[in-house]
Amino acid sequence: ALLPDTTVYIDMAAGRMPQPAFELIRSATQLHSAVCLSEIAQGLGSYDPKAAQHRAVRRHYVELIRRIPPGRVITPDDEVWMRAGVLTGTLARTQDFRAQQRKELLADALIYLSAAKAGVSVLTRNASDFDLLNQLHPAGRVIVYG
Repeated sequence: ALLPDTTVYIDMAAGRMPQPAFELIRSATQLHSAVCLSEIAQGLGSYDPKAAQHRAVRRHYVELIRRIPPGRVITPDDEVWMRAGVLTGTLARTQDFRAQQRKELLADALIYLSAAKAGVSVLTRNASDFDLLNQLHPAGRVIVYG
């Protein structure tokens, strides 16, 4: 089983998913993170409705979310939120992250720790954040593509 990071959804929609990663995701049982789905929803909310591709992009992601089978969405629990806060704070301090970087790292920490708790690997293009998280909390597994 794999849990795709938000980068996977974006790269697949854009047609720029490397073939080996595409085959891996297609052959695995996919779980989905409520955090990633929220990031997608945020992106859709901020997408200019006057943009030429707005309807097609919106349709793609709405259909993707509708196709998720029941029971396949992982939602961070209280323990994951607390651990994610500690990891994010520690990395923000040691890596001198700014406010926007901390927000993005918190989302990645929630994804990473939720996947670790569920015993599944995260598939991502974001090597830098997930590598830092894995160094501080090596119980998770990450597969990086790209």
